[in-house]
Amino acid sequence: MNPHRPRKRFGQHFLHDANVVARLVAAIRPQPDDCLVEIGPGEGALTAPLLEQLHRLEVIEIDRDLAQRLRAAYPAERLVVHEADALRFDFGCLPAGLRIVGNLPYNVSTPLLFHLAGFADRVRDMHFMLQREVVERMVARPSTPAYGRLSVMLQTRFRLAMLFRVAPGAFRPPPKVESAVVRLTPLEPSARPAVDFERLSRLVAGAFSARRKKLKNALPLDAAGFTALALDPNLRPENLSPDDYVRVAQYIAQNS
Repeated sequence: MNPHRPRKRFGQHFLHDANVVARLVAAIRPQPDDCLVEIGPGEGALTAPLLEQLHRLEVIEIDRDLAQRLRAAYPAERLVVHEADALRFDFGCLPAGLRIVGNLPYNVSTPLLFHLAGFADRVRDMHFMLQREVVERMVARPSTPAYGRLSVMLQTRFRLAMLFRVAPGAFRPPPKVESAVVRLTPLEPSARPAVDFERLSRLVAGAFSARRKKLKNALPLDAAGFTALALDPNLRPENLSPDDYVRVAQYIAQNS
């Protein structure tokens, strides 16, 4: 089969390094009866070894030609191909306990992560290959340069761990940046914050749109609010922890 010509509009960089694939499969540890879905299977470098260990695999592929190749390569009862944009795919139509994996297109990775976070209650875990800089932002701690909106919104729903880095040469064509593999595991119900995530999202987005401003100019709080929450209004948005943002959102909800 001739290699597929990568399409720039889809941000395609096909994983081809067998050692990296093996490390990724080992990190995922698929079990035969897992309900697992792969985003962006591309030429099937990860799809094939996953199918060796699974009874059935579902994939989401936006590229029509690649979707057709996958349908031709595997029987429908073993590989279910959703020809769709993962950004618009309703993961709620799949069974709870879902495991999601993929080499995510770098050009849509952040909005896709936010989309997937909305299905955290139905997910068992997620393993993704991403631009290393994005992974560093995901796992960043407060008061560090990489810490921001993505850090807060994911850490309030998931435990995150960067597993290993991947050099550009592992892909065809090689990207201009280094990649990394990250694991996201939803927090247990007892550890999930009791907060309106839409409200929290608006709050965090507003705060980090004014990253260099002081909190008194970046948060919709008056002096009484800062006192009640024991927050220093002269700190900056990057200095607050995810728990702090949850407390602010809860306070605003209770006092609005």
